[in-house]
Amino acid sequence: MSSVSCHQLEQKFSAFGRKFISSIALADSTSNFSDQHPIQFLNARTNPRNIIHSKPEIAHAHLIKTQNLESNVYAANSLLDAYCKLRLDNVAKLLDEMPNPNTFSWNLMISNSNKALLYEDAWRLFCRMHMLGFEMNMFTYGSVLSACGALTSTLWGEQVYGLVMKNGFFSDGYVRCGMIELFSKSCRFRDALRVFYDCLCDNVVCWNAIIAGAIKNREYWVGLDIYKRLWGGLLKPNEFTIPSVLNACVALLELRFGKTVHGAVIKCGLEKDVFVGTAIVDFYAKCGVMEEAFKEFMQMPVSNVVSWTAMLNGFVQNGDPLSAVGIFAEMRNKEVEINSYTVTSVLTACANPAMAKEAIQIHSWIYKTGLYQDPVVQNSLINMYSKIGEVSLSEAVFAEAENLQHLGLWSNMISVLAQNSDSDKVIHLFQRIFQEDLKPDKFCCSSVLGVVDCLDLGRQIHSYTLKSGLISNVNVSSSLFTMYSKCGSIGESYIIFELIEDKDNVSWASMIAGLVEHGFSDRAVELFREMSVEDVTPDEMTLTAILNACSSLQTVKTGKEIHGFIFRHGVGELGIANGAIVNMYTKCSDLVSARRFFDMLPLKDKFSCTSMVTGYAQRGYVEDALQLFKQMLMADLDICSFTISSILGVLALSNRSGIGIQVHAYCIKMGSQSEASTGGSLVMMYSKGGSVDDCCKAFEEILAPDLVSWTAMIVSYAQNGKGDDALHVYELMRNSGIKPDSVTFVGVLSACSHAGLVEEGYFFLTSMMKDYGIEPGYRHYACMVDLLGRSGRLTEAERFIIEMPMKPDALVWGTLLAACKVHGDVELGKLAANKIIELEPSEVGAYISLSNIWASVGQWEEVLKIRGSMQGTGIAKEPGWSSL
Repeated sequence: MSSVSCHQLEQKFSAFGRKFISSIALADSTSNFSDQHPIQFLNARTNPRNIIHSKPEIAHAHLIKTQNLESNVYAANSLLDAYCKLRLDNVAKLLDEMPNPNTFSWNLMISNSNKALLYEDAWRLFCRMHMLGFEMNMFTYGSVLSACGALTSTLWGEQVYGLVMKNGFFSDGYVRCGMIELFSKSCRFRDALRVFYDCLCDNVVCWNAIIAGAIKNREYWVGLDIYKRLWGGLLKPNEFTIPSVLNACVALLELRFGKTVHGAVIKCGLEKDVFVGTAIVDFYAKCGVMEEAFKEFMQMPVSNVVSWTAMLNGFVQNGDPLSAVGIFAEMRNKEVEINSYTVTSVLTACANPAMAKEAIQIHSWIYKTGLYQDPVVQNSLINMYSKIGEVSLSEAVFAEAENLQHLGLWSNMISVLAQNSDSDKVIHLFQRIFQEDLKPDKFCCSSVLGVVDCLDLGRQIHSYTLKSGLISNVNVSSSLFTMYSKCGSIGESYIIFELIEDKDNVSWASMIAGLVEHGFSDRAVELFREMSVEDVTPDEMTLTAILNACSSLQTVKTGKEIHGFIFRHGVGELGIANGAIVNMYTKCSDLVSARRFFDMLPLKDKFSCTSMVTGYAQRGYVEDALQLFKQMLMADLDICSFTISSILGVLALSNRSGIGIQVHAYCIKMGSQSEASTGGSLVMMYSKGGSVDDCCKAFEEILAPDLVSWTAMIVSYAQNGKGDDALHVYELMRNSGIKPDSVTFVGVLSACSHAGLVEEGYFFLTSMMKDYGIEPGYRHYACMVDLLGRSGRLTEAERFIIEMPMKPDALVWGTLLAACKVHGDVELGKLAANKIIELEPSEVGAYISLSNIWASVGQWEEVLKIRGSMQGTGIAKEPGWSSL
């Protein structure tokens, strides 16, 4: 709202300035040519100036015919002014025809070029005027500096200001105001301050310009300090000063300072000005003091659409959509002018599912009043419907848009679809932009890159950003390297990141997170250290990402350094990184530090509690995990499925089925038993306890079983001797469209082993390589050796081990040794035992198994030799014990 009021103030100020300049220049001109004869074809009762401006072509022809164009400079200038205002093509030709153009003639041309937004023409006229040696005055310099400001050309502006200093016009307020505005628009506010302080200024316009420049450059406190100096001097603020100062108070949320400004308004008698009153209403509304805003609004003697919209927008920003809609209804009742800004504000108020009825009513009113085809209004409608969950209606609004050349509509629609993860429609719209002969902007590209998961398409968009120059935009570049990271091309992602010149915190955090996600945590830590060299202060998002890197690397020393940085700089006051700190300590096995920090947290959120419970559970601290889980329940925290999975996992290992059943009951109460992660953990818990029926019941409750859930069910059947059922579940999983992984095949091969299905085992071992590209590991080969051993095919098992593509480890030989023990194959068992001892000399199990084999066939001498060799190497069997 403040931008609307400021825009109108600038227009008002500019119009006032132009009127003032024209009046002074005309006064100068008439004083110089008061002795000229009037135009002959006009009688005494007619105003010559009116005739010239109403019919410039006739006047021009008559002046040429009577040869007055050469002698009457006043008439020529009036004719020139008329041509400029009508924007006729022969205005430049007229200037060339004038035999004696004066300074006013050139000033008129430059000023009217500015009015027509032909700023480069204004600059060329100034250069020509200077080259021809015409005398320049304050109006010349002021007009050309305005043109330089519009072009944001500080180089030209500095050249003009050099002439200003040389010719002694540097003290003129109008000229200095133009230079201040030029530097402010060019983000060179320090230079603008230098111009302001060059000379003591007694013109409030200069003070207004430097205050407005400070606000535009976000130097809010500087602007307020200059305002205090203005108030303490001989000058007083005017109706153009107050809105800028109040905007600074809004940006700083300085309610107290703003109230002193309000007092100054009353003291200066400016409270009746509609622009000042609107600024006061807007200030109180944006600071959240709606009662005061409404009071000032009601006391305004005159209110316009800007002040009404400021009031409406205040209710929107303070979370009171009903009052905002009420203000809108009152505007309609009082027949107040309603513009597109008002409509966008009230549509923002309706962007809530609870306001769906009002949203449709306002949409109908918009359609009725003819504002529907305004692109700004259509964008607001698209946003509103997306916020209330009606994306289809957003698409309908876009489809009904007539002005498809408005790129903002495309950007907005693509953004809405991207937020709803509808990648197909996003890409389709992006392609349509090119068909409409438009060029996607930075917003389009950023949104599309956010949903692209195809590397080829991503590279095509990358090429377009290079060609169009959008690659230099930090948002586009960040989206680009995030896309590469998401598509698994972390190398290309890092190359794009390195090319970004002005990296923001989002860029650093995204790159660090991407490196961690792809297993390059060590490089992520190096990148974090580079941030300090670049003098970039990391935010909580970046710190969370680097803490996750420390968790992955399990480097507690680096993690403590980052924890210290957070503590010193107070970055973690919002608590976003607290859970990451707890998680870092638990992943680094420093549970003492984790619990110490966890107990210090004033507010324990779900993530920190989950990290602590998981840390205890993964390291076997059953009681601590259960106690903390109980505290979470008593604190009524929102417990996620990951926490429950961790608790169920520790209960499965500790064989506490009673507590597990209670946790299962809690899951049913909360409705989380249908989630894949929770259901899979329940299946594994019951499987560990040997309750296959309960496994089946838990699995059936899962709405959409994932790979982990299916694998848990397969392993459950396999471990409990139901190989055929396990293979049946495997086929069901494949039919559901889920691809197995290496863990799934361990369960499948184990099922074949328990069921004695040798040929099926060979088939699945081949299938995992041929159909799914999974290279078998030691556990898969051990399952096959176990399958062959259980079937008594020991020789085949030995040959299978010898023909393995990798060197067999102790697990594989140990499986063969166990089979030899069952079937009494002494020689092969001896070979397997010796292989194990070679690989792991301290493995006592191999000695014991070999000793038992010899004992089973009565070879007691061999038994004594093995026992002696164990004593000679210092290996001792741990004595058995029982808790019964």
